[in-house]
Amino acid sequence: MLKRLVILGSGESGTGAALLGKAKGFDVFVSDSGAIKDVYKQELDAQGIAWEENGHTLDLILNADEIIKSPGIPEKTALMQAVRAKGINVIGEIEFGYRYAGKCSIVAITGSNGKTTTTELTYHLLKTAGLNVYKGGNVGNSFARLVLEHSSVNPDPPILILHPLPLIPTSLIPHPSFMSSKSPVFNWMIFSSLDPKYPCC
Repeated sequence: MLKRLVILGSGESGTGAALLGKAKGFDVFVSDSGAIKDVYKQELDAQGIAWEENGHTLDLILNADEIIKSPGIPEKTALMQAVRAKGINVIGEIEFGYRYAGKCSIVAITGSNGKTTTTELTYHLLKTAGLNVYKGGNVGNSFARLVLEHSSVNPDPPILILHPLPLIPTSLIPHPSFMSSKSPVFNWMIFSSLDPKYPCC
């Protein structure tokens, strides 16, 4: 029996996660409290992925084995309280995509200011150097979509630039080891900031 993967939120991030989940053999369901864009509906329909819009049906969500939640959905909502009470594992699209990134190298860009500029400059430098590189996140396609399109079909493992890593600078202060080059998650991390309290590293 297929594991059931429920995606809460159907923007680029949620749709990318849904497409990747379907490709990896999950029973995928997408639920959005608002309207789903036609372009995403077409992609979901083309892959036979069930979806709902303008509301969440608890019975179709609480039977999930795992949930991928949009960061825009507050934990205090009745929906998330019900999910937490049920004990369903909840992750983000980036974590899900990383599971299937294979041998891809990942450049993760975070910080308080200048993330987009840093992303574009990093992409330009690597592309100009002739490397196999793609960018995603808030710039370009979602990370999950990048993984789906480039991680397994390309014999030359690409470099994926992720913008932004969803962290705020203050969240890094208690966890300096996260920024360490020994971190197993990312090959490189770029911390972009114009605030002198948070110097670039």
